[in-house]
Amino acid sequence: MKVIAVGRNYIDHANELKNPVPTEPVIFLKPDTALLKENKDFYYPDFSQDIHYEVEVVLRICKEGKHIAEKFADKYYDRIGLGIDFTARDIQQKHKEKGLPWELAKAFDHSAAISNLLPKEGFANAQALNFHLDVNKQRVQTGATKDMIFSFAKILTFVSKYITLRNGDLIYTGTPAGVGPIQIGDHLEGYLENQKLIDFRIK
Repeated sequence: MKVIAVGRNYIDHANELKNPVPTEPVIFLKPDTALLKENKDFYYPDFSQDIHYEVEVVLRICKEGKHIAEKFADKYYDRIGLGIDFTARDIQQKHKEKGLPWELAKAFDHSAAISNLLPKEGFANAQALNFHLDVNKQRVQTGATKDMIFSFAKILTFVSKYITLRNGDLIYTGTPAGVGPIQIGDHLEGYLENQKLIDFRIK
């Protein structure tokens, strides 16, 4: 399986990082070794001094798809959850300044926390999901999928033009504004439609 992530999919987040608002999805990949499952604690790596949290809605692909038509895209994912895209912002900035790829900042081990994934049929409207992240009981990010620049369907259609989607692949669909640094001892709690799915600490 593979982890496909979308960058800059909320206007406010693009603006807070002083990035241009994209006209097509910004895509990057994480390896399966990036996954951090079962609300296990995240251990701060020694190669960065500025790791940020980014809460995102995550889709699980349920069947193989290539050149997926937008009108059929909802048939290609069956479960929805939350993820944290951990980003080594200091490494990312250094690489951006040199025009280099971001992988070391985005794809390191356990940089993709993933919650339990719930059947999409359990949500009244998968296109209008509300979610938020609390750090130490303080609300830091609030998002709604209706505010995404590129919808779930548009993401799957775009990605599948270039990369075949397969059963079990995960799509991290982008983060809203409010990203910020983590510190050892922080407690992260993420909610999707007011159901707590993320609950772990930074060690």
